[in-house]
Formats: sequence, C-alpha cells, structure tokens
Amino acid sequence: MSATAAAIRSGELLACAVALRRAPVAVSVVSVRTRARGAAVAVRAEATAEGVGKGGKKAAAGKKRPASGITKPKPISPELREFVGGAPELPRTEAIKLVWAHIKGNNLQDPNDKKIIICDDKLKKIFGGRDRVGFLEISGLLNPHFQK
Repeated sequence: MSATAAAIRSGELLACAVALRRAPVAVSVVSVRTRARGAAVAVRAEATAEGVGKGGKKAAAGKKRPASGITKPKPISPELREFVGGAPELPRTEAIKLVWAHIKGNNLQDPNDKKIIICDDKLKKIFGGRDRVGFLEISGLLNPHFQK
C-alpha cells in the first residue's frame, strides 16, 4: 500500500491545494482495495455548514421537507380504518407497521415457514378474505385501501 493510501486510511486530511483554498471540508475514506500492482482508494468529501456547496448536515437539519410518496398521509378505506383504530388518513408506511405489529403481537406467522402469514378475522377483512398471505404480498394487498 502506498503512503498516500495509508495517510487516507488513518484519517489524515489530504494536502490538496483545492481543498485548502475552500472553506472547511470533511474527508472520509469510503473503501480501500489492494491489488497486485497498487491500491485503489475511494474518498468522499463533504462540505460543512460553513463550507461551499449546498451546505451540509447542519444546514439540511433545519429544514424539513413535506411528506411525499409512501410517507404522505392519504385517505383510507373503511375496512383499514377499522383495523387501525379509526384514523381517517394514514401513510402507507404506518399502515404496514401496524399490520406487522398485529402479526407479531398475535403470533400469526406460520411456524414452519415464517414468510407465510396466517390471517385472523381482522386481517381477512383487509386482505380480501384470504386465509394465508405471503409477507411480500402485504403491501400489494394494502394498496386498494388507499385512495389515489
């Protein structure tokens, strides 16, 4: 391994003229690969809040983006509303969490194959009357309960 790769691996800042001219920059080593003829080093540089670019972790922490996609609350069907306890709107992520909490809390996984869910009466209402459901099917079976 070369001296440069060893310096980067130990966490020393690179003496690069561009990095020294700019505002504070944090440098971290992503990976170091050794080969028969030399070493390949991947380095990640991030500007701090006082630095250049789009800010840093401190600047981004102050602003919170509005929920979108699967994290945005949407109106739900009466069947799912009854299952979750009466909430009129719910994000898809929260609905899946609540379904998994019910499955784990009532021990509804097949003991021979944990990928299969044995539906009780509550789950049958939201899964279209099915007795057994694969765990990968859960989010697909919840989709019709969310209005677009």
